Amino acid sequence: MLVDPTLFGLFVVTGLALNLTPGPDMMFVLAAGTSAGRRSGVLAALGIGAGGLVHTAAAAAGLSALLVSSALAFSVVKYAGAAYLVYIGVRALLSPADPSAAPSSSSLAAPPRDGVLWRAVVTSVLNPKVALFFLAFVPQFVSADRGPIALQFLLLGTTFCITGTLVNGLVGILAGSLRGVLERRTRWARTLDRATGAVFILLGVRLALVGRK
Repeated sequence: MLVDPTLFGLFVVTGLALNLTPGPDMMFVLAAGTSAGRRSGVLAALGIGAGGLVHTAAAAAGLSALLVSSALAFSVVKYAGAAYLVYIGVRALLSPADPSAAPSSSSLAAPPRDGVLWRAVVTSVLNPKVALFFLAFVPQFVSADRGPIALQFLLLGTTFCITGTLVNGLVGILAGSLRGVLERRTRWARTLDRATGAVFILLGVRLALVGRK
């Protein structure tokens, strides 16, 4: 096998433990699900997973090492991702209470449920901490004796993204179910929308404040 079976099993178990630990990705999916239902929650999970695959491919190609060696590159990606999250949060906060009164998709007030898959991908790709995570975590399970390092990296990274997507997908479904129960009460649904906006803004602020270490 490309990766030692025992080591691979340990990787899967460890990865699942990390996937089950609440973090920015899970909060993003939770916010998407409570804001727009189960479908949006699942799409957000798929988007986060796709973003993880981008980081996996970049790390396997050695591109992510740039974020480790260059403070400027890290800062540019970090602040772009933070600004994007805050932007999504502001849109959620400004969305109208009555969905039928929602303005065109070009408006700042357009609800965050539109294009949630793309938003999740962009949010994940613009989080340099994810790239650094892959560079720090995955290499521990790679062995030069097992074949091409890049292929091992791709296998392990893809496995981690798949398990993470399954966990986040479940979170999105549960969050969407909560939305389905509460959306019968307009006031509570609107409160969820505002809470969603606040979560995105807080995630953006958190990302802006993180360091490279």
